[in-house]
Amino acid sequence: MKNRDRTIFLSTYLRLLSYITPHWKVLAISLFAMILYSGANAVVPYLMELIFRALDRNSSIPSSYIPVFLLTIFTLRGLTDFVTVYGLGWLGRRVIRDLRSQLFAKYLALPTRYFERESTGTLISKLTYNTEQVAQAISEALVVLVRDTLTIIVLIVAMLYYSPKLSLLIFILAPVIGLLIRLMSSAFRRYSVRIQDSMGDATKITEQVIHGHKDIRIYQAEPLQTKTFTQINQNNFKANLKIISVRALGDALTQYTLAIGIALIIWLALSPTDFIEIDSATFMAFLTATGMLLAPIKRLTNINATLQRGVASASTLFDLIDLENEIDTGIVHLATCAGHIKFSNLSFSYSDSETVLDDINIEILPGSSSAFVGKSGAGKSSLVSLLPRFYNFDKGNIYLDGHDIRTISLSELRKNIALVSQDITLFDGTISENIAYGLLKDASDKSIRDAAQRANILDFIESLPSGFETPVGERGALLSGGQKQRIAIARAILKDAPILILDEATSALDAESERYIRDALASLMSNRTTLIIAHRLAFVENVDKIFVLDHGKIVEQGTHATLVSNDGVYKSLYDLQAT
Repeated sequence: MKNRDRTIFLSTYLRLLSYITPHWKVLAISLFAMILYSGANAVVPYLMELIFRALDRNSSIPSSYIPVFLLTIFTLRGLTDFVTVYGLGWLGRRVIRDLRSQLFAKYLALPTRYFERESTGTLISKLTYNTEQVAQAISEALVVLVRDTLTIIVLIVAMLYYSPKLSLLIFILAPVIGLLIRLMSSAFRRYSVRIQDSMGDATKITEQVIHGHKDIRIYQAEPLQTKTFTQINQNNFKANLKIISVRALGDALTQYTLAIGIALIIWLALSPTDFIEIDSATFMAFLTATGMLLAPIKRLTNINATLQRGVASASTLFDLIDLENEIDTGIVHLATCAGHIKFSNLSFSYSDSETVLDDINIEILPGSSSAFVGKSGAGKSSLVSLLPRFYNFDKGNIYLDGHDIRTISLSELRKNIALVSQDITLFDGTISENIAYGLLKDASDKSIRDAAQRANILDFIESLPSGFETPVGERGALLSGGQKQRIAIARAILKDAPILILDEATSALDAESERYIRDALASLMSNRTTLIIAHRLAFVENVDKIFVLDHGKIVEQGTHATLVSNDGVYKSLYDLQAT
């Protein structure tokens, strides 16, 4: 591992450990238990010495005490092992809980543009798979790192006590073991990152297959999706296999290196030379201590994979946590909102792409209705999305009741806006919960019912066995497109905000439902500022003003009658739909 990588690894792990510092009491108890466990291990070689001296009838302790002593030591080991594993396991799960809560809160605070760039599957994978890897770096890794390191230290002390000369032979092999661990660390970290990426890809394609299953079937794309997933799965398999092979090879080499040392010790002890003068009881105690080194060194070598994987996962989580939240510098409080909107010299583009909106100047009076029409890609949805500040614009201003919307806090701004979009979002829950979404504590059964009635969906809801308590399924899967859209309209009606945005709000309705809903929308639009995006020009014939966009510019504006009488873009669109 290079110096820079080592520094990043250390800083990431220290930051990860900071999540357990609030629970220092649990950590302290676990550490104390580990110290007792390691101390108990140091007594085992002494027990072997006592047993051999007792066999030679040369023991200073009665032989009957030795079994009791043995049971006492292993009882202490068992209890301290339980406290250690449970305590650090508790800390690991606590870190997972805290990290997941922090990540979930981050998802709620990130700007809209972030979610347009990142895949849903990758974000879900970070919240599930990556956090689990982090937990192992806290619980399992800490148990091994601390407890086994302490055990190795006390065993080395015991070895030095019994025979410094023989201990020296073992210490000569330490650099070899250290080099093996260093080489394995680099490999573990490299392959851990690949595993993370492949898990994110697997989650992403699975999410796409689940939500796009109808398109996959109708276009007979099962072989294509299978081929893609197979490749991702194979990459994950190969990366995991490489970690397993590195761990197995490192484990074997480490143990073989120690075996060479032990074999050399035995050879010297049994040789006729006087290089080593040691009695059989002391030699067995020393050999026991040396043999007990194998298990903790093996665990320390193997835990490297878990530690590297956990730190690699933590690194990606911290990168996400450190992203800048949605910018909210507003401090203005709106006591009331009339809904007077003004776009002044407004220009906007997505990142470094071409300009989407160019020098927009529009004034929308309170309580009026305005429609934005034009070909696909003209900038209609982008323009309206700037009002609730889903995006930050490049140049110009947007004013609400005379206030620059960037001076109004996001929560204050958005509480005055209701939205019904083309892409309807229903949440897993009941119809009632979806209508009252965000207002559940304040909404009465009567107000929810009235909203459903005005949205022309009450008859359908009451025809269901469970009525308003009927589950809608994931993303409203149990409802038709028109039913989902009318529930979204009922949600907007219940919010009763002074500004209403209708982004293709009737696109999923059949002709009969659309006729019924137009009356409901006309009632909803009364005395509130309404911004409508529509492809069906018949829907906007009666609005107060129509703005026609083309390539990000306002090219025409006026009433339906005025625009139809002109031989312009609107007239062309209207004639095209009339044919």
